[in-house]
Amino acid sequence: MNRGILQGGTRRRPGRRRRTVTLLFALVAMLAAAASVVFVLDGERFAGSHAVVASAGGPELRPREANESAARPETVVPPGLSLTGPNAFRVRLKSGKPRGALVVDLKSGRALYKRHPLQRYSIASLTKIMTALIVVDETKRGDKARVTRAALRYSGSGVGVLPRGKKVPVDGLLAGLLLPSGNDAAIALAVHVSGSERKFVRLMNRRARRLGLRCTHFVSAHGLEPRNRSCAADLAVMARLAMDEPRIAKFTKAKQVDVPFPIKGGRLYVNSTNPLLRMGYKGTIGLKTGSTDKAGHCFVGVVRRGDRELGVVLLHSPDTGSHAKQLLDAAFKAGRA
Repeated sequence: MNRGILQGGTRRRPGRRRRTVTLLFALVAMLAAAASVVFVLDGERFAGSHAVVASAGGPELRPREANESAARPETVVPPGLSLTGPNAFRVRLKSGKPRGALVVDLKSGRALYKRHPLQRYSIASLTKIMTALIVVDETKRGDKARVTRAALRYSGSGVGVLPRGKKVPVDGLLAGLLLPSGNDAAIALAVHVSGSERKFVRLMNRRARRLGLRCTHFVSAHGLEPRNRSCAADLAVMARLAMDEPRIAKFTKAKQVDVPFPIKGGRLYVNSTNPLLRMGYKGTIGLKTGSTDKAGHCFVGVVRRGDRELGVVLLHSPDTGSHAKQLLDAAFKAGRA
């Protein structure tokens, strides 16, 4: 007798149980496949606008800047910079420590001192280094920009005397951007170059990607927002490029600049916020300060002595002037040893 079909005189229904189990397995497989597809699509969505980076725990996707609440480490060193090897000198910094720091030989690109050089932080008005780089590429000496209403609706530091509706020298706005860190000048320049600050910011991010600055992302031309982020290594590359631009370098080496401007008296006088210039540090030729509650005090300084040109980057430093001086003193001393 075929016991596979009849059992105990009653007809079994083996197919129903098998079908139920099979359907359950199929349902689980379909759900798993759907989850996998969602994961892959989500990964592609992030990877389309942000690089995939490696961390100590393996590869991960960097989240969108809008949702980023904490600094995250990068692992990609920007082109033209070498972070290999130990620090060239030791220094015991007074007044606490910066969160990120870097001393670089700007001619060779070799890092002489580093502290979390690839960690991303808010950078405040150090943003304006990239703003200036874009402006000198997209304009020429003698160009004039109209001061729009948008430039006068600024917050934070500003030149403060921009005449609405009038055309003013672009280089005068550059001076106001770089020395007193004018947010109004940043907006005026962005609107002049791109028609709006939003479009200008796209140029900034496009340039950062082209330069291989993987830590860097901008949301404004002035840096007041905390989502303007970068790292010491990327900022060292920006500093190197900025100091190669004569229209930038001529302003950043001066304590005070006066330029022709259509205001009462006919000239615009602006003063530098560079702590090294203010203390008369020998050989100082640049570059830029920044400060917000989120970013703390930030600074990129450049000093040239003889055939040596050193850059120092400080992010969230308790005392940018003191830290810059200590690090540069030690770097120049180590170079003579």
